[in-house]
Amino acid sequence: MGGPAQVTAAQDAAAHGAQGAGRPATSTAGSGRSVPLRVDAQRNLEHVLRAAREVFGELGYGAPMEDVARRARVGVGTVYRRFPSKDVLVRRIAEEETSRLTDQARTALGQEEEPWSALSRFLRTSVASGAGRLLPPQVLRVRMASDEVSMPVETRVPQQRHAGEGEARAIEPRLSVDELDAPGAVELLDVVGQLVARAREAGELRLDVTVADVLLVIATAAPSLPDATQQAAASARLLDILLEGLRPRAL
Repeated sequence: MGGPAQVTAAQDAAAHGAQGAGRPATSTAGSGRSVPLRVDAQRNLEHVLRAAREVFGELGYGAPMEDVARRARVGVGTVYRRFPSKDVLVRRIAEEETSRLTDQARTALGQEEEPWSALSRFLRTSVASGAGRLLPPQVLRVRMASDEVSMPVETRVPQQRHAGEGEARAIEPRLSVDELDAPGAVELLDVVGQLVARAREAGELRLDVTVADVLLVIATAAPSLPDATQQAAASARLLDILLEGLRPRAL
């Protein structure tokens, strides 16, 4: 497994990163209106957002704002000037990453004819981009109508680690799509649901695998390691194993 698929995943991830980096920054703090930022303010905002993605990706959304400021090499006051509360910053990061995953899912759905190839491409691209580590935690416990196949009530899935916690906590009750409060989440779940349904109908995906399971693979298959090369290799290997686990067992 791997080879061309992994190259495509890396290319897709790089393309999405370039698109995000090229967007002009605006500020909505306090006024609700989008106002272009000065060059230095825009640069600070980009540093803060980059640092927030790194810190929250490594430590979870429980990491303090001081850690974000330290990583961005700015004062914590600069962070709060752009984002009046931590919730506003978390929502911004989660919304951007959710949108990025949705774009990656749409690309896979539109460009891959084979159902398994489409699902596999989406997973590889998403893991390579690291976006899964920044998904809103509630998305990982959503219950879709199409997932009622054989999902036991007692099923529990792990949540992100939070700063200062030794072990991941369990997320208990599953949510319906209507209960989600995360911008763009419903759209993401719809597109991923199409990938899952196609692979399932083609007999290439286990019947008990749900949309939440697929997103869980993305969230857990991107370990945070200090060496980038080692991290890429570990992610690829772990994803190969997880993908094999999604396949139906041969009779």
